[in-house]
Amino acid sequence: MAVGWLMVLQSVPWAEVIKNAPKLADGAKKLWDAVAGHPPQPAAAKPQPNAAPGTPNLAALEARTLALEAAVSDLHSQMFASSELIKALAEQNTQLVQRVEANRVRVVWLSAAVAVLAIVAIAAWLR
Repeated sequence: MAVGWLMVLQSVPWAEVIKNAPKLADGAKKLWDAVAGHPPQPAAAKPQPNAAPGTPNLAALEARTLALEAAVSDLHSQMFASSELIKALAEQNTQLVQRVEANRVRVVWLSAAVAVLAIVAIAAWLR
């Protein structure tokens, strides 16, 4: 099972992930700013149309308009929530990439230290 995870982690192009993380975070912030700048319109009460079907009158058109405004308001609320989630995920992705990069640097340093210790141990053993 660990070998499968190791294969998956090795197949990820980490250089590209690290390179594109700031772009992803900036895009999410732009989306958040665009959505957050326009608060949703409050939905008005829906009046019941009195006209018969097929004969459009002012009351029926007004009722349809109010229903459409309510639907747009609901969609805007959903978009706002989605963009908030995207922003949070982008920030978490940026933090994750920074931590992965820090761990990669630590592994390189530890590998170098182990190699030096191995050379010292072999040299001491051969004396």
